[in-house]
Amino acid sequence: MILYLDVFVPPFGLLLLGALLRRHLLREEAVWAGIERLVFWVLMPALLGSAIAAVDLSKLPIGGMAAAIWLSLLGGAALSVGLARLARVDHPAMTSVFQGGIRFNNLMGFAVIGGLLGTPGLTYGAVATGLIVPFVQLLTSLAFAIGGSRGFSARRALRQLALNPLLLACLAGFAIAALGGLPHGLAPLARITGQASVALGLLCVGAALSPGALRERLGLQLATACIKLVLVPAMVLGLGLALGLEPLALSAALVFMALPTATTSYVMARAMGGDAPLMAALTTLEHLLSVLTLPLWILLLES
Repeated sequence: MILYLDVFVPPFGLLLLGALLRRHLLREEAVWAGIERLVFWVLMPALLGSAIAAVDLSKLPIGGMAAAIWLSLLGGAALSVGLARLARVDHPAMTSVFQGGIRFNNLMGFAVIGGLLGTPGLTYGAVATGLIVPFVQLLTSLAFAIGGSRGFSARRALRQLALNPLLLACLAGFAIAALGGLPHGLAPLARITGQASVALGLLCVGAALSPGALRERLGLQLATACIKLVLVPAMVLGLGLALGLEPLALSAALVFMALPTATTSYVMARAMGGDAPLMAALTTLEHLLSVLTLPLWILLLES
């Protein structure tokens, strides 16, 4: 019981603290927008890049993790598109359902996996993130590019991928790991810089949550949350067991795939013509439900 308190109270406590700060102390939207940019463009890339760069790729089951994660993401993407079509929503709403079905809050993932498994967990979590982020960004960019009012543009889709700092950080981390890792001095600098992203990022997540957005299209929201928090983790768990993943690799894959959608999904929806109100509602609902679902997945994994 004490272990689970130590694992889950910090990340969810920071979410609550962020919501309280946004309401009572730091009410200016510009403050949170600045922190979000810092986390997205500097701190989180430093965390991902430094963690992956320190990995001995030859000793990790990257092939098995990739197969379990990518096949589950494809399954989640197909279910999300099917749900959107079944609900007969327009293209902007479809992109929000799509993001709600496959994107993940990696900041919460690092907080949970670090508390649960310590440094080895962070290493495997970085590898899981490195496998998830490029694949998810590719699928999401295609979802926005296909069927929108401007039509599909391969150039626009490639530009979105090429300018994504999280994707670039993961690719750089894998390249540096293959070359032997970061040199002395730079490695601890990048690691310390990246560590700041977890607390600041979770505060921003809490500040962005919007309970008032939950009232509309609740059935669609619940169905999307079921895909992200139940069906996708079930797929990665089943595939991981079938592929014989070792416990640490399976734990990291399951934890990160069972996370609620990223709060940057809302920013992406606003910037690229998605259904921003629906995205805000999905983000809020999934974070609330994950308080129950995420511990249950970890308990199931340990049983």
